[in-house]
Amino acid sequence: MKNFKTYLVKTLLALLIVVGVSTSTLAGTPQIRKNGVTVIHLDEYNGYFSAQETVANLKAGKYEFVVSNKANKRVGFQIQDLGSKTTLDMFPLEPGETRISQINIGADGVRYRCPINPTPWYDLDVIK
Repeated sequence: MKNFKTYLVKTLLALLIVVGVSTSTLAGTPQIRKNGVTVIHLDEYNGYFSAQETVANLKAGKYEFVVSNKANKRVGFQIQDLGSKTTLDMFPLEPGETRISQINIGADGVRYRCPINPTPWYDLDVIK
């Protein structure tokens, strides 16, 4: 019986740890400032981006992309209008550097990538 209780306690602790880790990594809701600007935080790693906020169901409007370099090398950020493929902003980021890109997103949406450390395009085409 003692072994069963020990097993049960260890199993419950492991479950609590898994639930705590998985809920802490869920994307949050984007912050909308009083001036109507929506803030999206992007962390760039070696070959991919991670968004701290959900990028689903975004609306056309003013956005601020806060891009942080989490790679151990120089990377970049390029964001384009999804319809016209016009570059809206592009800049390099040194290791540990954070930069902000303020843009207007239209009904077509946008896409972004790293042109220095090639990553796939991330399409934000769910703009309403």
